[in-house]
Amino acid sequence: MIYSFFNSIIKGYLKFRHGRVEKMYSDPRSLQTEQLEFFISQLNKTEYGRDHNAGAIMTYVDFSNLLPVTDYESLAPYIDKMMHGEKDILWPDKILWFAKSSGTTNDKSKYIPISDHNLFENHVSATWDAMSILYDIRSDSRIFDRKNLVLGGSLSTFTPNPEVTVGDVSAILLHRMPAVGRPFYAPDFETALLSDWEEKIERTANICIQEDIGMFAGVPTWTIVLFRKILDKTGKKNMLEVWPNLKAYLHGGVSFEPYREQFKELIPAEDFQYLEVYNASEGYFAVQDTLENDGMLMLLDNAVFYEFIPMDEFYAGGRKAIPIWEVELDKTYCLVITTASGLWRYMPGDTVIFTSLKPYRIRIAGRTKHFINAFGEEVMVSNTDQALKLTCEAMHAQVSDYTVAPVFLDQQGKGGHQWLIEFQKRPEDIKSFELMLDNQLKQLNSDYEAKRFKDIALQNLIITEVPQGTFQSWLKHKGRYSAQSKVPRLSNDRNTIDQILDYISSNTQYDD
Repeated sequence: MIYSFFNSIIKGYLKFRHGRVEKMYSDPRSLQTEQLEFFISQLNKTEYGRDHNAGAIMTYVDFSNLLPVTDYESLAPYIDKMMHGEKDILWPDKILWFAKSSGTTNDKSKYIPISDHNLFENHVSATWDAMSILYDIRSDSRIFDRKNLVLGGSLSTFTPNPEVTVGDVSAILLHRMPAVGRPFYAPDFETALLSDWEEKIERTANICIQEDIGMFAGVPTWTIVLFRKILDKTGKKNMLEVWPNLKAYLHGGVSFEPYREQFKELIPAEDFQYLEVYNASEGYFAVQDTLENDGMLMLLDNAVFYEFIPMDEFYAGGRKAIPIWEVELDKTYCLVITTASGLWRYMPGDTVIFTSLKPYRIRIAGRTKHFINAFGEEVMVSNTDQALKLTCEAMHAQVSDYTVAPVFLDQQGKGGHQWLIEFQKRPEDIKSFELMLDNQLKQLNSDYEAKRFKDIALQNLIITEVPQGTFQSWLKHKGRYSAQSKVPRLSNDRNTIDQILDYISSNTQYDD
């Protein structure tokens, strides 16, 4: 009864709040200009601003001329000062929360500052925007009439400065959630914040079996692991037999396409709502706002100023960025952000393509470091995800995870691509799957097709099938067993794939 009461109140609030989203449709440039003016006003108060002559910055032209485009390595000395307790470094005042982000299996972690302004005006604000969009798409939504499933990360104290807390951004959000919001989530927050992921999955399954779950969010890979654990425990055929009121999934972190068929089996409901979101440690940037069009709506009023580097410029070593009002349709860009945590003109490493300019909608094309161009083929993650999706659909297969790397030139002067694939449901004929996957990739990428012409430069791709559980077991072996850790889908070298193959050859057993 109390949940229904709260749902009716929140539904009214979300209808009112959707006016913010509508302004993103009607007046995007003014929203971004307001964000830029705010950031310029804060820059003068920081050491970073003083180092870059912030007093001379009045306009966007000044901003782009005087502040360099940055990456984590260039901001790391400033971030280190912040973590050791210095204030007014990248952002005014002290920052006591840092999101620990690896993203892939890189041994070096990144520590992304999370100011209170960034937490509430971006991450929390965008979450409410996403909910208002969901209720606008589905006016019969009753998300707050029951529990919402959340799998958080974990938190720890930064040893050199105990004032500072580090952890996954999801864990920071959970830890700082007001007490009034906690009854709407499952499992309990002690379980959600456990650092041991095997124990977390086990306890979450035991607790949530007893709950009435209406919505869930998270990375598809971990969600599937949890759902299969729950089905094993209950003996049920699908998740609707466990949670009959399940209505929506907010997914992000990796492309959903390789997992779509698995979710259709896990949740066999025609009216179930999938909503893609672009939510990273650095910020919450976009959310799918319609079922009719491809792409996610850019959130332009949530304490982020956006810029974009055309990928031909990026590949040539240039870093000339443009504001959102100068972007073009169907062109690939490296994303550049300025945030209210002091990430000034920062490249988080994602590439995006605009699918609409009125309003501004994007889809994620891949990562600046996750591509294969060893032979001039320029293959992006969006190509491999789509090719794999189409091949799986045609051959009734399902993939748990995969990674791809080049096979460098042999004595005949020909190279190729090696795919490590972990199947959830393997095809009847791997060779036929291999040939179809190669043909799908040709149709999606003309550069790949040209290099594959008569096997002149590239030979047919090869698939190496690995046992179920391999990728999770390897991540655990690497000490990267968390919500933020993912195996890179594409690499332009063989470092990752050779590490996994070496791990397989030296281990005959895999953790469940």
